Formats: sequence, C-alpha cells, structure tokens
Amino acid sequence: MNATNITPKDEFINLYIDNLDLITENSAKILNTARQSALESFKILGFPNAKNEKYKYTRVEKLFHTDYEKYFTPKNITFNIDDIFRCDIPSLDTHLALTLNGFYLSNPDMLVEIEQGVIIGSLAEAAKKYPNVVSKYYNTLADNDEDGLVALNTAFSQDGVFIYIPKGVMLEKPIQIINLMMSDENQLVHYRNLIIADENAQADIVICDHTLSPSEYLSNIVTEVFTNRGANLDIVSMQNQHNDTTEFTHVFGKQERDSVLSTNTVSLHGGIIRNNIHILLNDENCENHTYGLALADRNQHIDMYSFIDHAKPNCNSNELYKALLDDQATGAFNGRILVRQDAQKTQAFQSNNNLLLTADAKMYTKPQLEIYADDVKCTHGATVGQLDMEAKFYMQSRGIGEREAKLLLMFGFAHDVIGHIKAAPLRERIDELVNKRLRGDLSRCNNCPMNCC
Repeated sequence: MNATNITPKDEFINLYIDNLDLITENSAKILNTARQSALESFKILGFPNAKNEKYKYTRVEKLFHTDYEKYFTPKNITFNIDDIFRCDIPSLDTHLALTLNGFYLSNPDMLVEIEQGVIIGSLAEAAKKYPNVVSKYYNTLADNDEDGLVALNTAFSQDGVFIYIPKGVMLEKPIQIINLMMSDENQLVHYRNLIIADENAQADIVICDHTLSPSEYLSNIVTEVFTNRGANLDIVSMQNQHNDTTEFTHVFGKQERDSVLSTNTVSLHGGIIRNNIHILLNDENCENHTYGLALADRNQHIDMYSFIDHAKPNCNSNELYKALLDDQATGAFNGRILVRQDAQKTQAFQSNNNLLLTADAKMYTKPQLEIYADDVKCTHGATVGQLDMEAKFYMQSRGIGEREAKLLLMFGFAHDVIGHIKAAPLRERIDELVNKRLRGDLSRCNNCPMNCC
C-alpha cells in the first residue's frame, strides 16, 4: 500500500503489529489477553463516521490524522512536582493518584493501601499483584464490539488507575485522580481506569484532567465502574484543558441491587471533547444520577452521549445535561434510555437544556426513550434557546447592570448541575471556575502557566 494513501485505521493496525512486543512485554497477562480480539474488532469497526448515529456530529477519523507521538513505555520527563499543585483543586483533603501521559506516576509506590484496606494505584501493577480481582472485572463492560475507539483503547492501553473499595468500607476522604498531559511534542495516549466498590462500600471520587504544556494532545480513555450490592459511588470529573486538546472518554458503569451511582462531568475547557457514558442497572432498587455541564466558546466542540439501560424492575434514574455555547462553538447531546420488558416500576427522567449566546453557536440534541415495559414513569425533553430577556429586564429594573444580569442568569443556569456535587469545597471551587469562565477570565487554576484561551 502506498504510504501516502494509508488511512488512520491502517496506520493503527500496523502500529499495533509493529510494536506488539513493546506493548505486551511490560504489561500483565490479564491486559494482554484482551488485546488481539479488540484489534480484530477495530479492524471491522474502524473509526466511527457520520453514518454512525452516535457520532453523527463529531468527525472522529480526521482527528487521528495529526502526527502524534505514541509511547509504549513511560517517557522520562523532568518537571517540578510542585507545578501540579498550582491548581486549587488538589488543595482538597483527598487521597491522591497521579497519571502522566497515560501512565501511573508512583508517589512513591505503584500501589498503596490506604485506610480500611482501600487500594489505589497503577492498573498495570494491580493486574500483576491482584490478578483474581482484576480479571473478574477488567474488560467485562467495555463494548469493544460496538465502538472502534473503545476497541482501540483495549488493544493499546497499558496503564491507568485502579481503585478498590472493600466490602462495607465507607471512605471519609475523597479519592482524587489527576490526569496530567505534559510533553515537548504532540502526543496520543490511551489509558484505562478500573474502579470497584464492593458490597455496601461507599466513596467519593474526583477526576481532574489538566495539561501542563502547550503541545497538541489526543486522549482516548476508558473507565469501567462497578458498584456491587448496596454500594454507593459519587464520581465528579472536571475537564480543564487547552484548545489544542482532543479528549474521548468512555465510562461504563454496572450497578447491582440497592446500589447508587452518581456521575457529574464538568467540561470546563477543551478543544474537542466527546464524553460517552453507558450505565447498566443490573438488579432491583438501583439508583442512578447522571449529570453533565459543558461550557464552550470560539471554535470548541463538545459532544455528549449517554445510554441508561434499565434491565431490572424498581430502579430509578435521573439525567440532566446542560450546555452553554458562545461564539462559533458547537455542541451535541444524544441521550438514550432503554427500559427493558422486565423492568417494571421503572422511574427514568432525562433532560437536556442548552443556551446559545450567539447566532453562530449551534447545538444538536436528540433525547430518546425506548420503553418495553408498561408500568413505568418516564419523561424526556430538550430545550435550545437564549437567555430569558424578561428575567434580565427584571434584574435591570432592580438596579443590576445589563452585563451583570446576563452573567447571573448564565451562572444560575450552570449551577443547576454544579449544585449536585456533594463535596462542598469542590462544588465551591468549580462554581468559582465557571464564574471566571463566564466573565471572560481564563478558567485555568490560579497561577497556572497554560494559556487556555
């Protein structure tokens, strides 16, 4: 094949074949076992295109044309660890886990056991040290046969974060994962996270994505989350990267009887962001809350996809996504709720609300309900509009300036999502960052050297 005509799909297939030894030699058997079948799926699926309804508004393949560097072992990068803590978020009282360019950053150990037997650390190391636990869960949720990007991640990912909360443990301090991108060259990374809450376990998890250098980055991330019987997990993700980043996230969650899983994704800044979330309510009396907030301006693009699968009776789900788009920004929301025939007494609610601040901003929304049971309470809806001029006029009539009135309305719109964050310090900090963003200030953290405009 002529090298000038090689497609990104063929490039990645060849990259895998040519570097198979590097990919597998430092990886655990559990991770390696899934690679070949995932590659075969990628050969069939390739990159999602416009004919794929789920990715209709995001042109995926062209994003992989950039000449990214791809590393199969951690690159030795010298930097001041204190730079990481220029962000105010890490000042929270948390158990901290760090990744750098997709590899776990030991601090100083690759796996640590914190309070009450909770384990945090490198997924690659956990697969070697706790093979029985990892093999039970790893790659059992990810849909390699349905999404080429997920299959690509399974074939290439070598590390990420592993979190295990033992049976009955109620973790008081949140766990914080900070994913850092730092390089003097453009870089593509695939990494994998595995989060397990055993029976009646409870924990709060905060995930922060940051860039520390101005190179171009593409991240393709898969996270599998398991809430076993009676478990309660609350996961907050904050995406705050510069305009030359592209990020694909795929979250797969499985809930067992009486469990609660809440996810809240705040897309504060980034060039192109695609967030996918798939939740399976696999037994009775599960409760799920899925929230998302996207802020975009200039030529940024944010695409949100959700699939909430009610497989069993007596389960509740509540889904709220909001987007606020300025300048020539574009956004998309595709949300699907499936209520299976046996899932009687289901309560499922979905809402997508969007504000367009200019005539050039565009939002595409497609809320969906697919119901096969007859004893359910389900609603879905979407709005795309502009600021409420009557509310703005009322505020101005009370002495509030026009600009401040607009800002207050936008902040109130965004806070509907932020208000669901349980951890008060995190909620207040994200409120502050959103407020800065809306006022035209840089949404980066204090003293951060990155120019995110």
